[in-house]
Amino acid sequence: MISNEFIFFAGFLIFIIGMLMLDLGVFSKKNHVVSFKEAASWSAVWVVFALAFYVFIRTHGELIHGVDTYEDLVTIQQKYAKELALIPGDLEASIQLYRNNMALEYITGYLVEYALSVDNIFVIILIFTSFGVREKYYKKVLFWGILGALVMRFIFIFAAGSLIMKAGWILYLFGAFLVFTGINMFIGRNKDEAIEPQKHPVVKFASRYFSVYPRYVNDKFFVKKQGKLMLTPLFVVVLIIEFTDLIFAVDSVPAVFAVTTDPYVVFFSNIFAIMGLRSMFFFLANVMHLFHYLKVGLAVLLVFIGGKMLAHSYLKEIGFQTQYSLYIIVGILLISVVSSLLFPQKKKVEESQAGIKHSGHQSSGAVKSKS
Repeated sequence: MISNEFIFFAGFLIFIIGMLMLDLGVFSKKNHVVSFKEAASWSAVWVVFALAFYVFIRTHGELIHGVDTYEDLVTIQQKYAKELALIPGDLEASIQLYRNNMALEYITGYLVEYALSVDNIFVIILIFTSFGVREKYYKKVLFWGILGALVMRFIFIFAAGSLIMKAGWILYLFGAFLVFTGINMFIGRNKDEAIEPQKHPVVKFASRYFSVYPRYVNDKFFVKKQGKLMLTPLFVVVLIIEFTDLIFAVDSVPAVFAVTTDPYVVFFSNIFAIMGLRSMFFFLANVMHLFHYLKVGLAVLLVFIGGKMLAHSYLKEIGFQTQYSLYIIVGILLISVVSSLLFPQKKKVEESQAGIKHSGHQSSGAVKSKS
């Protein structure tokens, strides 16, 4: 018998992939530079979808796990929300408590993932600039990058969820890693990041094991030369985006597990956040330099979340609730954004602004092939 979880999960994936296909196939038949208006519109669409999903969980969240009886609810509560106090004998009131808790975990996880995804934008800009990708191809590259991210996040999240269920001490490992990552991010907040295309591990791997054409060929990922199928540098850039997302998932996924141990909630919040990231990239790419304290805010955020995971047993004892995490996370992000606007960076920002503008020049030899 097919479970409610499988049906709901399959329906969710069909919806996400359908929206991606609709965007690329109907609204973007031709490669083009995404305008500020288009980026803002799609960013708003995905935020609305994410909030609509929050409302759904708040009103019908029990459908995700197929809860029909009080016994079903107790089973799910013991599995994913042990700290939640149900009301024995009152199914309706207990389900509403469960819905409210699940919705709060989802929106908190979504906010954490969305905030951490902003840091990913810096790296994606750097990748496009370093590899000389034309701006009109950004959308296509990010489209395929997100499809790959869907698969990788699914594997990563449910594998991590399974580990946590079997070995609770994994939370302490995740917590220590997040604290370490946050401290490193703060220490390196002012370092100028750079990517040397020929030295990137993905480029080395692709060049060693595949035939890579030395030049871009419009928006093609593959070309056939002298009877041999070859990768183009644009496809290598897609692989690099995938690799980058995997690296960021190592930080962001454990961070959401600090909010909830329900892998379905983690997955839904992650996917809505990275879908928003794709549109937000075009929306924020040219103004990211304004939020120079955001890196500090994200570092503090990671340390807070990591510390929360390390102290999760103690926090349960003193009644630390999910909404407190939400308030602290929102406060950290607001302080970093407002501080950036109130105390603008004194350095010249021309280089930051030029990152996207100059990336329109193609690189003729970004990747060397090793046939």
